[in-house]
Amino acid sequence: MANKKKKKKTVDIILPNYNSFPFVEETIKSIINQTYNNWRLYIVDDCSNKQTLKSIKKFSKNKKIKIYLLKKNYGAGYCRNYALKKSNSPYIAFIDSDDLWKKDKLETQLRFMENNNYLFTYTSYETFGKKIKYVKPPLEYDYKKFIHNTSICTSTMLIRRDILNKAKFTDTKICEDYFFKCEILRRCNAYCLDDYLTKYRLRNNSLQSNSFRNFYWIWKINRQFNKLNIFQNFLSLAFISLNSLAKYGLKSF
Repeated sequence: MANKKKKKKTVDIILPNYNSFPFVEETIKSIINQTYNNWRLYIVDDCSNKQTLKSIKKFSKNKKIKIYLLKKNYGAGYCRNYALKKSNSPYIAFIDSDDLWKKDKLETQLRFMENNNYLFTYTSYETFGKKIKYVKPPLEYDYKKFIHNTSICTSTMLIRRDILNKAKFTDTKICEDYFFKCEILRRCNAYCLDDYLTKYRLRNNSLQSNSFRNFYWIWKINRQFNKLNIFQNFLSLAFISLNSLAKYGLKSF
């Protein structure tokens, strides 16, 4: 019994998908090629076009991949919440449909979490596509720090399920992950694995490419969900804009 190998814990990976052709196949392959193999992938398609559906259906025979096809477009927040209800593993990871993981991402990050008994971790990341940069977020976050610097990339996160409770993504058009992170950070701190294990794609036509639109929705989420007053909200956006400028440069505005 003493020599019996410790069973690997399952990681549920959540991927919301909408009209992501031609990126999504490469994203899924980056998950399949992980050195850590005890994972399940939940793809929730948000009523995509035929070309995109054809791409994801190529993976339908993989027993580790669950594909859910929505008949109506609800947004990324709804898709993530839908997958959270379906999943039940002790660890939850997220990836966007155009991002990529390095092959040892899950293995390295899970070891980092378990060795330190962390509940919420994220990693440094590399941007590609529109601009190539290497982004090093702060090494530790709490809620107060995060509303001034939102440098936790969703595709880098790994979270223990027992800290989620009833945390949900908002149904806003964009920035739906912002409040979700705020909710978790009210319960525990998050810690950075300072290794570039994720590639975050920057695109001109993505929902996140317009900074002014992003700030509008963060302002609205701060007011409606975080219950910040006008002064607190102004400070939040001012610091977020400065940190965004430091990360991506003037062309991000």
